[in-house]
Amino acid sequence: MTRLFNDPATFAEDMVAGFAAAHPEHIRAVHGGVVRARKSPQAKVAVLTGGGSGHYPAFCGVVGDGFADGSVIGNVFTSPSAAQAYSVGREAENGGGVLFMFGNYAGDVMNFGQAAQRLTSEGVPARTFAVTDDIASAPREDLAKRRGIAGGFTVYKTASAAAEEGADLDGVVRIAERTNARTRTLGVAFAGCTLPGQREPLFTVPEGKLGLGLGIHGEPGVSESELTSAADLARTLVEGLLAERPEEAREDRRVAVILNGLGSTKYEELYVLWGTVARLLADAGLELVRPEVGELVTSLDMAGCSLTLTWLDEELERLWLAPADTPAFRRGQLADAPRPVVAARDSAPEPRAAAASSPLETATGAAAGTSATAVRALRAAHTVLHEQEEALGRLDAVAGDGDHGRGMCKGVDAALAAAEKAHADGAAPAPLLAAAGDAWAAEAGGTSGALWGAGLRALGAGLPADRAPEPAEWAAGARAARDAVTALGKAEPGDKTLVDALDPFVTAFTRRTGAGEEPAAAFAAAAEEARTAAEATAELRPRLGRARPLAERSIGTPDPGATSLALVLNALIPLGG
Repeated sequence: MTRLFNDPATFAEDMVAGFAAAHPEHIRAVHGGVVRARKSPQAKVAVLTGGGSGHYPAFCGVVGDGFADGSVIGNVFTSPSAAQAYSVGREAENGGGVLFMFGNYAGDVMNFGQAAQRLTSEGVPARTFAVTDDIASAPREDLAKRRGIAGGFTVYKTASAAAEEGADLDGVVRIAERTNARTRTLGVAFAGCTLPGQREPLFTVPEGKLGLGLGIHGEPGVSESELTSAADLARTLVEGLLAERPEEAREDRRVAVILNGLGSTKYEELYVLWGTVARLLADAGLELVRPEVGELVTSLDMAGCSLTLTWLDEELERLWLAPADTPAFRRGQLADAPRPVVAARDSAPEPRAAAASSPLETATGAAAGTSATAVRALRAAHTVLHEQEEALGRLDAVAGDGDHGRGMCKGVDAALAAAEKAHADGAAPAPLLAAAGDAWAAEAGGTSGALWGAGLRALGAGLPADRAPEPAEWAAGARAARDAVTALGKAEPGDKTLVDALDPFVTAFTRRTGAGEEPAAAFAAAAEEARTAAEATAELRPRLGRARPLAERSIGTPDPGATSLALVLNALIPLGG
């Protein structure tokens, strides 16, 4: 288990502070993560890796010359927020644009995508790239739905080397696409990992078994099989990957190989396994190019390992072997590698000028009471989410990474603080809820953080500043919140997400208020429908998010996002909705 921490809620922040203090020659800490201690003297594409913390040395451990220009670091196993990604992108940008690289997880796709859009709108070309190397997470015909696990290391390395050589943004993306298309990974777990502050692991593996096809965010394997010898495991891994050989690499014989430990598997054990892996790959006619055996993409203290193969062509091999100097990964001598100068822009873009800020819209008349009610509602949400933090985490651990309760608490803490400050300043309901939503999204990160942030902002947008809202305005705000959540998350009813509780609530509330029912009574009835709908998600198969590869395991367990939403809605009933 994870034993060394101060406050579990600030584990990631404390880790980054210590990491920066240990490696000042390589990196410096910035809001949201770390960047190189010194920018390249030549303009270049800034390659940024990122994701939740708990995976060291990925992602921050590979920031340095020849590798990444920065890393965006979220809470443990939780996507960084869009605000964090934007901040690191701004700090790392060096005249050639920005490429955010991450594993294919909904929260990462959502938040990095928003950051890239914002940077681009401000004159900094920015792109995103999601790695999809995990063969166990989706079938061949659904390659785009596969997760990104340890194979991301190879993709990040080649793309970073291309940027270091002077490739433009399109050229770096091209290398990322080709490396990803030629990369396959299969992992196994022998025991689950434990989040800081928790006493029980996120999942367990029966004695004498292994979980095949694990995720790196503490997700269990998609199936279990007998744990026999290292030689048998080597055959399972090698045969699984060779069966997935990319069609475009049928004639290629040279491969980059990573045998990756996940946190608790000892190096000696990995070398025992590697002996058979290397022989089996050679027997298959493959030539191994600078293989890596060790911990490169971990999952806190998980016991397990993964095998990655990347079929190389001449260009990818050169980039795989290119020198690098980072806190956790060193290769060759950088002085031996010429660094072509790429054309810089005439001047670095300045952040887009903010519109002349008008004074904060203040609440007048009965709108002041609406703002006060919003603060009380967030306090009630704060209470129930903290009470249910561990229970929500256990729900999430069944088929996910177990961080939902902690993420919701971090989000509501930030939202409440922002709302209280806005209320003290006399803010009208719209700016108060906007401040709360932005704070929730920025602090919580992950999918839920982004969705709750968007929903709160949309809910408040149409509320009047000089009077109490009419029932139709409350209903319109509820619909706006639902529409914002579905537009951002792309989820529909039946996908086993929070939308499965949100949509019934909004539909019932709109119907009841439209029929003339008092808003408080309509809210209470609609919240009960949300609770029932959240419970019913236990029978659904997830079609989105980290739980999707573990759909069978998820059946029988309610969705944590739908559950937390229903808890919050029902906690508001005593306030009159």
